[in-house]
Amino acid sequence: MMSKSEKTDSQWRELLDDEQYRVTRQAGTEKAFSGEYVNHSENGDYLCVCCQNTLFSSNNKFESGCGWPSFSSQIEHGVVTHHEDLSHGMDRTEVRCQSCDAHLGHIFDDGPAPNGFRYCINSVALNFVKKEE
Repeated sequence: MMSKSEKTDSQWRELLDDEQYRVTRQAGTEKAFSGEYVNHSENGDYLCVCCQNTLFSSNNKFESGCGWPSFSSQIEHGVVTHHEDLSHGMDRTEVRCQSCDAHLGHIFDDGPAPNGFRYCINSVALNFVKKEE
């Protein structure tokens, strides 16, 4: 696991575009079905757009129909952290990058077997690195 990546607000604004900043640093959400990785099916890894920490694998990506990329598990236990989120009148569990504390999305318990998790992640919070065949 990587150590915490700490930057000032102005450094994050320089590094990220407006939508990436709004989602990852201000806990925003991209519009459903608008993200680059919703219907993405290439083989590779999904990295945090802020710090490039590897978070999810295409091996654990599945089509949930929710409008955001969905993963059944993180690539390695502990690369994302879970936090109570009571915003917008809902009781959810927020998912953040362990390394830089970027808001990624939420986790739900309606995913596929064996663990039943659905990590519902904003495309704009991710970069993709294709694995060579």
